[in-house]
Amino acid sequence: MGRFRSKAGAKKGAGDCCAVQTGHPAGQPFCSWQSYGAVTADAALYRNLRENIPILDAAIGKLVRLTGGFSLDTGSDGLNAQLNRDLSGINVGGNQQGIEAFIATYLDQLLTYGSAVGEMITDGRELYALYNGDTRNLEVRRAGNGLDLCFFSGGKSLPRPELLLYSVLNPEPGAVAGTSLLRGLPFVSRILLQIYNTIGQNWSHAGNLRYAVVYRPGNDAADRAYAGQRAQTMARSWQEAMDASSVKDFVAVGDVDVKVIGADNQVLESEIPVRQMLEQIVAKTGLPPFMFGLSWSTTERMSRQQADLLTTELKNYRRILTPVIEKIGRTYLQCCGSGAPFQVVWQDITLQDQTDTAQAHLYEAQAEKIKKEAEKL
Repeated sequence: MGRFRSKAGAKKGAGDCCAVQTGHPAGQPFCSWQSYGAVTADAALYRNLRENIPILDAAIGKLVRLTGGFSLDTGSDGLNAQLNRDLSGINVGGNQQGIEAFIATYLDQLLTYGSAVGEMITDGRELYALYNGDTRNLEVRRAGNGLDLCFFSGGKSLPRPELLLYSVLNPEPGAVAGTSLLRGLPFVSRILLQIYNTIGQNWSHAGNLRYAVVYRPGNDAADRAYAGQRAQTMARSWQEAMDASSVKDFVAVGDVDVKVIGADNQVLESEIPVRQMLEQIVAKTGLPPFMFGLSWSTTERMSRQQADLLTTELKNYRRILTPVIEKIGRTYLQCCGSGAPFQVVWQDITLQDQTDTAQAHLYEAQAEKIKKEAEKL
């Protein structure tokens, strides 16, 4: 596809510089592996976290949905209708449909692993499909200039890197891979799972009691002589009583003490440590606790502040996704033979009550009106 090639004959001036001056110095030992980045070094860990901590899986799902939908605006009603109609019906991985489904999976991958990869499938005449790639099959390395990225799969360079879609979340300086939203949570999650596992074991023991039967023979010679025989008889009788499908009495002679093993132990209070761990997890997601059904005390003012902070987080995710959507839109228009400019229009984020928002806008308009009247005096 010629439209993806750079213009021939373009020359750089003698003073142009396309190399990074603060990257890894060329020629140093082991420089090659320093420029390599494993996209999913902790992919299995983060995947297990989502599988074992339901609140983490719910948080990422909510963030994806709260990010909202979008449309592409070219300024032409006819072209807008065609562009958005075709992209909303495009094949996504063979089992989904629409660019919004692709972006939802793309953002889910980005939040979980810190990096996301996708691909545009085209034959040069039309944009046939979108595909959410598996980051485990992708290798990312720095180019020779220390700035650009090169993509490999199975040790071989990808033949059409211009059709790839690659994004990272909060990358560290010099890194080619991003940072997962779940970074820092494995330690906290391990403690939380340990508490839950202990609670489960306690309830398992409560439903499957174990008993200690203690027989104390008397002081006379007969009791002491037959103590072993009587103990064996009691053991058989107790076993029969426990194995019976119906309620059965246990009759013993002499000083016999029956206790539940562990009944005297005190069960540790779990509410406070569980809440402390959940507070760390919820704080990392940036979502208000009430979205998870957690009834932690919070004032209405605090809820408004949390909504403002969450709106900022969602806008940050949108800034990462917008270039991806623009690249898909440009590719579609190029396949159609059009170079019309366009912009991505996101839906408004409405986390607060519409009545309060409208009232705030009214107060702002009234304040602006009073200010203009005061300037005229």
